[in-house]
Amino acid sequence: MHLSIFPLADCFAGEVSGVDLQQPLGPKTVSAIESAMDRYAVLVFRDQNISDDEQLTFSQNFGPIESSIGGNITKLDQRRLQVEFADVSNLDQNQDIYARDDRRRLFNLGNRLWHSDSSFRAVPAKYSLLSARSIPVNGPNTEYADMRAAYDALDDKTKAEVAGLICEHSLMYSRGQLGFTDFTEEEQKTFAPVRQVLVRTHPVTMRKSLFLASHAGTIVGWPMAEARIFLRDLIEYATQPQFVYVHHWRLHDLVMWDNRQTMHRVRRFNETENVRDVRRTTISSDRPTTAQVTN
Repeated sequence: MHLSIFPLADCFAGEVSGVDLQQPLGPKTVSAIESAMDRYAVLVFRDQNISDDEQLTFSQNFGPIESSIGGNITKLDQRRLQVEFADVSNLDQNQDIYARDDRRRLFNLGNRLWHSDSSFRAVPAKYSLLSARSIPVNGPNTEYADMRAAYDALDDKTKAEVAGLICEHSLMYSRGQLGFTDFTEEEQKTFAPVRQVLVRTHPVTMRKSLFLASHAGTIVGWPMAEARIFLRDLIEYATQPQFVYVHHWRLHDLVMWDNRQTMHRVRRFNETENVRDVRRTTISSDRPTTAQVTN
């Protein structure tokens, strides 16, 4: 393999060529991909017609794979994929498109909000790797926002204000924005809020970034209403076009991104008529961003 990585035009992401993800990767190739992730935060691998096992093998080069249990409302007997995959498709366990009023579909509409994967877990996600197995002809696109550049562009007063702030994240906060509030008692326990810092420092590059997500519902020590409007203002600021890369999906793309340095969202499409089969493996970080408090 002769791996090469080049920046995509007018954005912070990079495209990788010269690597076949159906084949095992050597240590030098893995190291080169990790270094590129530190630089670009989003990497695009084109024409990777991989199986689930091949995606798992590739993902395991970068750390422990996070179980998708606890990150959705799908019951174990309703699962279409093994637990190592987050199924962000619009298909049920019978390979049928979700009905418009299916509770699982309504919950998954939260993926259209800006978020960082698994910020609702005490140990949030490091990398996400999304493989396009079947996609509609005309989208939907996925948008990625560079939280490093957004932090760098803050004025000094705002940088001082966000320093040291702790947010609470929960899937109930993000879904609540959509009016999805009918959580069972078990789901409320599963989705109990966790604490995350608002400003993160990358362990390799030492660059600071905003750790924002629609899952963030309050700031410790602030009135909730004030916290939510402040966080909404920050997300609006951090997702201006100059900070965003728009990925136009092709069949068999694999996109890999660093949740510590980016936010993302999928855009709207006619999901009641078009199949979108995309499968995500998620690499867990090695520690919480802050001390957790349990009630």
